[in-house]
Amino acid sequence: QVQLVESGGGLVQAGGSLRLSCAASGRTFSSYAMGWFRQAPGKEREFVAAITWTIGNKYYADSVKGRFTISRDNAKNMVYLKMNSLKPEDTAVYYCAARPYSGDYYRSDFYDSWGQGTQVTVSS
Repeated sequence: QVQLVESGGGLVQAGGSLRLSCAASGRTFSSYAMGWFRQAPGKEREFVAAITWTIGNKYYADSVKGRFTISRDNAKNMVYLKMNSLKPEDTAVYYCAARPYSGDYYRSDFYDSWGQGTQVTVSS
């Protein structure tokens, strides 16, 4: 198992920016890729972005393309999500997740380790 801890959430005005961080520990060598998901009140958890540990291939949901950037620091076992041009509809709890294999990065059931989540609130 991989232990994940998110940080960096908060309250920001529409149009503002935030950077989320995810610290990974434990069996990190067993993880092929990392992802960010979010869940708004009354809605299902949805895919935001994913990145592979070694090559660094990146994948984004259409709703965040051009606004959000996922990155990783292999030496520090850290994954980041830089969020620009935030909108009120981006308000959600954001979760970091790890998965042991490739493919279908948008599927939450393919991830086997999850963080506790960090709240992002975007005011209009």
